[in-house]
Amino acid sequence: MSNFTFTETNIKGLYIIEQKIFNDSRGYFMETYNEKAFKEAGLNLKFVQDNQSKSKKGVLRGLHFQKRHPQGKLVRILKGEVFDVAVDLRKNSPTFKQWYGCIISEENRKQMYIPEGFAHGFLVLSDEAEFIYKCTDLYHPEDEGGYPWDDSSFNIEWPLDRVEELLLSEKDKNYPYFRETAFIYDF
Repeated sequence: MSNFTFTETNIKGLYIIEQKIFNDSRGYFMETYNEKAFKEAGLNLKFVQDNQSKSKKGVLRGLHFQKRHPQGKLVRILKGEVFDVAVDLRKNSPTFKQWYGCIISEENRKQMYIPEGFAHGFLVLSDEAEFIYKCTDLYHPEDEGGYPWDDSSFNIEWPLDRVEELLLSEKDKNYPYFRETAFIYDF
């Protein structure tokens, strides 16, 4: 029996993953990844890089993607709470330009698997958040792309009422809108 529950969202290939947590008086233990369990769920993945970030409340990172080296990402939170979002940029997908978002936190311990072909971003809802994710391809700085968090082509419903101020990087403030570049994955 698997220690994981895989729930595919309304967007094909995008999963919410919950794992069994073993609690006792000392604390807890849980698996966060198991190749065999993921393969049995149809997720035959090879991760090549792990990343971690720490951000304070109101930080919005994204919407990011790599153009020629798309990354699948298995994301989770070590500390805090975020609203995590994935936007389908796969040209031939029936859910092209649709988004999915959910709260991922240290309390609910949910993970999201975002396959290649998506833009990704998150908004920090707690005082701070430590975000960790595994990637299926290496980071290539010359290959990065992005769209603004408020791009009307996607109409993402960010929980802005949960933060007093949005904090964006200069890079995230200056991405072109989808209608200006229309970058999509040809798969």
